Amino acid sequence: MKLVLFDCDGTLVDSVGLIHEVMTRTFRHFGHRLPEIAETKAIIGLTLDIAIARMQGKFEVDAEATAMMAYYKTIFVDVRSEPGFQEPLFDGIAEVVATMARHDDLLIGAVTGKSRRGLDHILETHGLTHHFIVSRTADECPSKPNPAMVYECCDETGMSPRDTIVIGDAIYDMQMGKAAGATAIGVSWGYASRPELVRAGADAIVDHPVDLLAHVMKEKVDA
Repeated sequence: MKLVLFDCDGTLVDSVGLIHEVMTRTFRHFGHRLPEIAETKAIIGLTLDIAIARMQGKFEVDAEATAMMAYYKTIFVDVRSEPGFQEPLFDGIAEVVATMARHDDLLIGAVTGKSRRGLDHILETHGLTHHFIVSRTADECPSKPNPAMVYECCDETGMSPRDTIVIGDAIYDMQMGKAAGATAIGVSWGYASRPELVRAGADAIVDHPVDLLAHVMKEKVDA
């Protein structure tokens, strides 16, 4: 039996365009220099208040970062409804999730820096809700790379971290997975580079969603 925990942004869905647009409008509203898209990509996966603080070069969340987070949340849904700012699934990911879900010895979950509302919207919009039996979001756990999300998903499902696979596109996903004692598989179609994922401790890196199946099945056999 294996527990497979997917990150959301950059792993299941391509959301950088939306996140960057909302971040840009937030920084403009507060009179700050507008971020480059590379800066936005670098913080995807972190809890929102920490992400905003990092983009401002701050090491801790202050009152302004908290206020910016609140503003970001107030405009997010409206921006998402504008043409061109949806969050599409990456090609092939739905089929891979469905294939995994057909295996009784695989449990599927999500660990994400998104809010609970944001994750639920993604899963419902793309018809994936019934495949995900456990999940943790930024509303419920400390920010990645803290391993709390993995530990809590393991506790809820009765699984051990050593029988858990964390799949993500960000260095924070790899760091979180390794900190928890899980296997960490990086995906190259997201927002971190292959060298960054390697340095963060990825046990393997895949280039297409279908490639995940071979790795997950190998982990099952080797367990």
